Amino acid sequence: MTLPDLFIEHDQRQALNDEFHARPPVPLESPQLISYLAMHHAEDAPDAALQHLLALGKLLERPIDSDGRHSLIDFGSFQLKWELHNEFSSYTFFRKVSHGEGLDQPTSALAVVPEAWLRSMPGKLIVATHVELRSVAEITPESVMAKLSPTGNQMVGAKVADGAAWVFTDFLFEKGFSRFLIIDVSLTRRQAGRTVQRLVEIETYRLMALLAFPVAKDVGRTIGAAEQRLADLMDRTGSARNPEDERSVLADLTTMAAEIEHSVARTTFRFGAARAYHSLVMQRITELREQRISGLPTFHEFMERRLLPAMNTCVTMARRQEDLSSRVARNSQLLRTRVEVELERQNQELLAQMNRRAKLQLHLQETVEGLSVVAITYYASQLVQYLAKGVKHYIEPFTPEGITAVAIPVIAALVAVGTHRMRKHLAAAEGHS
Repeated sequence: MTLPDLFIEHDQRQALNDEFHARPPVPLESPQLISYLAMHHAEDAPDAALQHLLALGKLLERPIDSDGRHSLIDFGSFQLKWELHNEFSSYTFFRKVSHGEGLDQPTSALAVVPEAWLRSMPGKLIVATHVELRSVAEITPESVMAKLSPTGNQMVGAKVADGAAWVFTDFLFEKGFSRFLIIDVSLTRRQAGRTVQRLVEIETYRLMALLAFPVAKDVGRTIGAAEQRLADLMDRTGSARNPEDERSVLADLTTMAAEIEHSVARTTFRFGAARAYHSLVMQRITELREQRISGLPTFHEFMERRLLPAMNTCVTMARRQEDLSSRVARNSQLLRTRVEVELERQNQELLAQMNRRAKLQLHLQETVEGLSVVAITYYASQLVQYLAKGVKHYIEPFTPEGITAVAIPVIAALVAVGTHRMRKHLAAAEGHS
């Protein structure tokens, strides 16, 4: 009975386990020539590298079965290990040679690869490396050390794999290729494969990490100018004399904040990738298990002296950029608070003016209501007088003038009470609304 018969299996369980075992080193025997190419494909279609690989299979009549991420193909005269990474695709060519072949007449694994296919590789070349895996019977460490000139370029070397091999390089480009020499003393096939894989990964991740260095220098120039701008804006903030000046400074700060955030968004990935690549470089160097060769710096020392300062620059620029963004945000918030306080003060003054106007309007309204009572009383009393004159023969001994005089206070009281009740009714209706 199998596990799927007992349990519901996660959809990605098998794929995750396959990925864990996906990129083992290729077992190698000396002598062997290895050429490694890495093509940066940021602007190319995602499947362009795979389609180019399939084209090589058709060209050499060797069908290729690939999952789209990695393949190891034996073409007879050479082997090709292809891997697709996030930012680049790598091609490692392995070519077996006979004892002593290529020592007098320099050659490489690329000599047997179709040149037209190499020329049409998608992407831009970022890493090109030749690795020679030679037995100690072909090249002795002493012969390599004897050729080192005390005034020449600095050579980097170390014993690796607990002394099972010697590795030499200068990390310089010769005809566009960096070069590594591995002298096999007692490597097993798998040790040889792991050593080659670690060396080409060190070279790859070293250059990929350094992609952030030009960005860091550009950011450094931008940050320097931005810091001066921020200082000038703070001086303007201190000398601002009215809200218009403060709003002008706030607008400039907002524009500056947008520019800095754009720079952060543009560089965050590159700086983060540089940290990750640098970590991988140092990890692969640790895995080499270096032993010092007298008179030569080890790989770890060379990277500490040459690569680490560039990486520290990238870290510093990223930190300065984040710090500048925070400072601009804080200053913007302080200035915005000043503007808001001033606006609140203006609003309070406006409310006080409105309150005074409302009181004045109330007094005017009360005055108008008083005049209205007088006017209504006057006209009502005239009506009473007209009525009294019309029936003056029936109201004797009372006269129209006497009746009008008696009616005036009664009319005034009724009008005043009616106006008061109307005002209370309107106020109650306004309160409910």
